[in-house]
Amino acid sequence: MAESTPTLEQLAEHHEILRDDFASEWMGIRVVEIADGRAVITMDLRREMLNGFGMAHGGMIFAFADTAFALACNDMAGSEETITVASGADVTFIRSARQGQTLTATAVRRASAGRSGLYDVTITAAGENGTNGAAGEDQLIAEFRGRSRTIPQPARRLR
Repeated sequence: MAESTPTLEQLAEHHEILRDDFASEWMGIRVVEIADGRAVITMDLRREMLNGFGMAHGGMIFAFADTAFALACNDMAGSEETITVASGADVTFIRSARQGQTLTATAVRRASAGRSGLYDVTITAAGENGTNGAAGEDQLIAEFRGRSRTIPQPARRLR
């Protein structure tokens, strides 16, 4: 495992939406890249993120992908008037991930019309020598498709 868990202040340097995102802080999410309609994040799988079979809990994979989705949907500086939230999402699990693996989620906007958008998030794990492919080849863990909706900014934000 690489870097230590970032603080909320460090996360907020990358994107306004992370300023009060305690879940992303707990998950140890690191921001690699953010651009309009695109985000790349990483996370190391820890023991408390596993299910009873010793593999990544599906909810952790979903939450990780959902964070990348949110970063790709929202303006980095934030907005005084609107936020973009999920109106629905689907995930397809392809392969299990294990403790100690570093996951990467890459979110990309596929379409937008008015207040609605469609985003795809690909979750991969860094490959290991001799594991289903060439040495070091990334493994596809899951595919997430999110549908977004832009809504008025709530009156009160947590701090």
